[in-house]
Amino acid sequence: MRTQLITPLPSLANYVSHIMVLESERLSVDTFLPLIAKGCPSIVFQLTASHLKTDHLVLYGQNIRPILLPVSASVTLIAYFLHPHTLKTLFGWSAREMTDLSADLSLSEPARGMHLQEQLLNAPSLEQRLVLMDSYLLRLISPGKLEISQPVMYATRLIQQHGGALPMMKVQQELYMTERTLQRLFEMHVGVSPKTYGRICQFDAALRQLSGNGFTDMAGVAFQHGYADQSHLIRAFRDFTGHTPLEYQKAATDFSS
Repeated sequence: MRTQLITPLPSLANYVSHIMVLESERLSVDTFLPLIAKGCPSIVFQLTASHLKTDHLVLYGQNIRPILLPVSASVTLIAYFLHPHTLKTLFGWSAREMTDLSADLSLSEPARGMHLQEQLLNAPSLEQRLVLMDSYLLRLISPGKLEISQPVMYATRLIQQHGGALPMMKVQQELYMTERTLQRLFEMHVGVSPKTYGRICQFDAALRQLSGNGFTDMAGVAFQHGYADQSHLIRAFRDFTGHTPLEYQKAATDFSS
């Protein structure tokens, strides 16, 4: 399994957080790759030999529950992770309508007019596929699109910087907003409430630390990331992955190997 993290073009940096490429040619059986909550919607192109029904070009909204991507044998997956506040700006939909859902982008413009899915499937190299995906994103941000919501962008960055462990009252005070106004803006542009977004950021920060230290010192990681105790961190794991930390670690190890 080969994984690359790619920095987006400067012209896309206000919309795309990062790009991940996953390639494998030796998966022996049909399996599922979990896409767990990270606080970011994503645009995913997937080329796989799976016998399971697969949409190749998909927009995933903000997800709370894990999404399972079917993969088999050889697989190439290109995921453009968007900033959390950009979904409505790029597509014109309320982000709330896409929470825990996905949409086949090959049926919508401008992907349909570009024959984007066909071009991606037929492209001879990863580099050419990335050029095609970049071209698609550049069309999405063409003049005439809605402006990015500056208050929501500021709020999501503030919550990210504090690893989700930030009282929402502090965010409201920073923006001079009522709780109701902030909630409405988050549901429209991010797809979840500020509190839920904070929980996702808190879990993601803890998961990254646990992944880096071999899932040791659970109690210390829980304390560092603002959980009341280890049991609250385990509960967050169950909520966002469907597994306990040790079950998740084993599943991740089995998939990588």
